[in-house]
Amino acid sequence: METYVGTRIGVLGDATRRAIFELLAEGPSPVGELARELPVTRPAVSQHLKVLKEAGLVIDRQEGTRRLYQLNPEGVGALRAYFDQFWNRAFVSFKQAVEQGQEEEQ
Repeated sequence: METYVGTRIGVLGDATRRAIFELLAEGPSPVGELARELPVTRPAVSQHLKVLKEAGLVIDRQEGTRRLYQLNPEGVGALRAYFDQFWNRAFVSFKQAVEQGQEEEQ
């Protein structure tokens, strides 16, 4: 699981893939619409979508004559769970530091 999550994080290190990911967070979209929003070609967007799909962050479905891409809730959920563990540790550490500071003041 951790390696797979690392792969997901790694693919988002590319600015264009991250931009596509962020656009798809607004809702499903075909390649052409994504390409219109980005300074790269439609074939380049397709290649980035392929990488995002292989990482489990994007899924696609046929709708009529076009293919719509959208975020994969499972992949995004795994990323969130991964980052939540760090936030939870940080909050616990922060709480302990605050409580320790309050005890020292008394």
